[in-house]
Amino acid sequence: MRIRKKKWAQPELDQCRFFVKEPTDFCGRWKEFFNNGNDIELEVGCGKCSFVAQKALLNPNKNFIAVDIKSDMLGVGRRNIEKLFSENGNTVDNIALVAFNCESIEKLFSKEDEIKQMYINFCNPWPREKHKKRRLTHVTKLNKYRTFLSDGAQINFKTDNDDLFEESIPYFEECNFDITYITRDLHNSEKNEGNIRTEHENMFSSEGIKIKHLIAKMK
Repeated sequence: MRIRKKKWAQPELDQCRFFVKEPTDFCGRWKEFFNNGNDIELEVGCGKCSFVAQKALLNPNKNFIAVDIKSDMLGVGRRNIEKLFSENGNTVDNIALVAFNCESIEKLFSKEDEIKQMYINFCNPWPREKHKKRRLTHVTKLNKYRTFLSDGAQINFKTDNDDLFEESIPYFEECNFDITYITRDLHNSEKNEGNIRTEHENMFSSEGIKIKHLIAKMK
């Protein structure tokens, strides 16, 4: 998603207590950042943080790390998180916002972080053949995720893009993930109950585009 430059975004992030300025310093030590032993879940390409905000509010006993390459996007996300938590009378204490390029995500996490769940929601499909390695579901990325996901961890993947979805299935299989659930019409499946919709999800669904979803478990 493209977003216009927001001059206020970085200054506001710098003053935000749940924005992590030097995230690589916490590689292998994310439990120290949250100062508890709760399970850690990760969203990559978090955008405006509508998903992670709802997820964290509903699960106060879990910690969530939200990563996006664009600080301007995270600036909007920070506001969305603060607004949702404030409206519900809660303080944000189980979210970490991280501005980082996922091409080097292995620098952020290690096995010691024990990431239990991972979410990839409506990522860039990179349709051109020469760009497919940039996909967040590509083999090159999945092998990096394996270096820090805990044993039996799950990746939850949602997209509107048919080609990205179908081509991602063999990516997961090649990287030794078991696909434990798959649907090409999420909103008419049993998994829709409890499904947290993102802004993209609502937009695509309103256009009549079916949402694809799979859950892959690391062997």
